Amino acid sequence: MTEARWLTKSELKTWLKLEAMAELLPGALDSPLQRTQDLTHFDYIVLAQLSEADGRSLRMSALADRTNATLPRLSHVVKRLECRGYVKRIPDPCDGRATQAVLTEDGWQKVLVAAPVHVGSVRDLVIDRLTAEQLAQLDAIASAILAGLDPTNRLRAQDSE
Repeated sequence: MTEARWLTKSELKTWLKLEAMAELLPGALDSPLQRTQDLTHFDYIVLAQLSEADGRSLRMSALADRTNATLPRLSHVVKRLECRGYVKRIPDPCDGRATQAVLTEDGWQKVLVAAPVHVGSVRDLVIDRLTAEQLAQLDAIASAILAGLDPTNRLRAQDSE
């Protein structure tokens, strides 16, 4: 058995801050969307991913990859969004065994209204709190960490323009 490489006091301090951010940020992003748009942050991410896809449509498996969701979780969320008229599911025209999620016109309109709320939260909580130099450092730090967490770039966060 190998001995653990324990964190130094400084490393532990930094890790605890990163861990706290990872725990607090999702709820902070959820609140304004739930309050003003009756959407969770994850609902918004699903709609936004569909809005950016060719034909505003993705296979459920591809959408699961892009949202870091299990298929059962994604299916539940898409069903809820479908009941609200924002998404519809159709058989994949290239493979009838697969299902595609398609953003409806109502879903597109919801994205257009919810996007400014989301961007405002991102600005308030992260972007506007940092200097240009800190943003560049955060970008480099996030890229280094994502290289290990998402080496295939399935979330499409690395080197995105």
